[in-house]
Amino acid sequence: MNFRKGKMSSKTKIKSSRHIKSDQLLELFDELNIGAFTVDIHRKVSSMNLTAQALMGLKEAEATNQDCREVFCGVPCMIKCLFKSGKAWDDDSAVKAEETPHRLVTRLATPIYDSEQNLVGCLTILQDHFPITDLINRVHFEERSLKMILENLDIGIFTVNRGGHITFFNNTAETISGYARNQVLGKPCSALFEGVGENDLEMLKDSIENGNTRSNHKGRMKTKSGDIIPLRASYMALRNEKGAIVGGLSTFYDLTVVYNLNKAVTERYTFHDMIGKDPAMQKIFEITRVVAGTNSTVLIEGPTGTGKDLLAKVIHSESNRAGKPFVKVNCAALPENLLESEMFGYTKGAFTGADRDKPGRFQEASGGTILLDEIGDLPLSLQAKLLHVLEDRKFYPLGSRRPVSVDIRILSASNRGLKNLVDKQLFREDLYYRLNVLQIELPYLKDRKADIPLLIRHIMRKHFEPSLHQIKDISEKAMEALLNYDYPGNVREMENIIEHALIISQTEKIELHHLPDYMQKRLKSSGPDFDENQDHKKPAAANKERETILKALRSNNWNRAQAANALKMERTTLWRKMKRYNIIKQLPE
Repeated sequence: MNFRKGKMSSKTKIKSSRHIKSDQLLELFDELNIGAFTVDIHRKVSSMNLTAQALMGLKEAEATNQDCREVFCGVPCMIKCLFKSGKAWDDDSAVKAEETPHRLVTRLATPIYDSEQNLVGCLTILQDHFPITDLINRVHFEERSLKMILENLDIGIFTVNRGGHITFFNNTAETISGYARNQVLGKPCSALFEGVGENDLEMLKDSIENGNTRSNHKGRMKTKSGDIIPLRASYMALRNEKGAIVGGLSTFYDLTVVYNLNKAVTERYTFHDMIGKDPAMQKIFEITRVVAGTNSTVLIEGPTGTGKDLLAKVIHSESNRAGKPFVKVNCAALPENLLESEMFGYTKGAFTGADRDKPGRFQEASGGTILLDEIGDLPLSLQAKLLHVLEDRKFYPLGSRRPVSVDIRILSASNRGLKNLVDKQLFREDLYYRLNVLQIELPYLKDRKADIPLLIRHIMRKHFEPSLHQIKDISEKAMEALLNYDYPGNVREMENIIEHALIISQTEKIELHHLPDYMQKRLKSSGPDFDENQDHKKPAAANKERETILKALRSNNWNRAQAANALKMERTTLWRKMKRYNIIKQLPE
């Protein structure tokens, strides 16, 4: 209790009467932990409460009838003695006790009058500074301790006032952002998110304005050097002792190391822009490295959407022709009469409208690589001309009698299976063997399930649009659907699906309902597992399925690959169902 807030004036009087006795007054001050003693008109101590005795190191009997100047051990008070001035006064003094060190107290003295307004004594009250000083010191210590803890946490922390101006910025925040605290304190926090993290800024504003808390949000921050770094951040409101919001607090963790580790793992399974850790893809990468170092023709076969064009570009990029042209010709895109002139060119006057010489694609690719895509659709009449190019590295432009020589590497690609076309006499056998010196066959995406998570992350990074979205995550249900979909269109279809979901999703996470409708219908038709509104099967059906899975696992000695094969399901599906039904390997009894 601080009784100096309202000082007593010279007119303040304490009257002695039968209603207010000095001993009662002293007891009241004792209850308030305030020391008090009274002095008579002769400046002799007449009474003293317990708190005053403790402060001064005296017992009441030792102080009673003692001169008040002696009680305070010579502390000068004669200059403002109220027995001379009749005025109340206060000051801060050091009380000297024999057995205790000096104690700083606030003294307040006020005259006591009788009913006739005669001065009969003085009441002095003492307030010890120690509890208040101790409390202040403890508060300061706790503040320093808290600040020290916050400063040394391995996580960035900053606080803002209600206006969004930074009021605290710890060491880790300095390290992550590149800003020194003296550069940001008192400045708007918007500079940290300018151009990249508007959504983060809105979340912090929402915390300040509405008291909402956002946890583990994936966002980004712009550093002082202009770099964009990925973050995991949380935002919350700061409140005072009355619960009123006075600002906001942000904690953030730099995800750069995590992202770099993910990138390193991805790069381990990346060959240029091709992704794959599946053994079949790893073998293709090895063959491609060997093939790229030669000038031999290469036939790339595989279903539509598996990346034949991309593999051809990789072969060119890895070869000694990498700095030369790479030209692609789609043999199925043009009718026969146009395809010949497109491939081999023409001379002026070769046909109506040919008013100048025009080089063909083979000439454009001179010194580099040409990819003959959809080679299975090449008309038989042009197959003979192509065979001549392969054998002699020469050809005749349309309307010319002079051959053109080219230094060129020929790659071809087909999704039709050239050997089958040869058997059906739709493709020349001699040309087939010329094209098929080296062959690489790309598998269906459904046959390389282990690559799907890597491909999903790669495609998400490829199509990530900073101005529209925050870094996305994928819900467990959506990932489950993507893992179990059969992808008739292979990687090309997957890229379409992911790009669709990134655009449709307006949240931080891609959910099942963000995937294309046709995909969801296809999944639902194969079973109810991918219906967001049906997380669990009926108990009876679930129990039956659990027993079936257990039986298959036991009969195959808990070999999941063999059990999945027996159950006619993917291993990932079996693992998911084992997790759902809490099936764990049972030890032999």
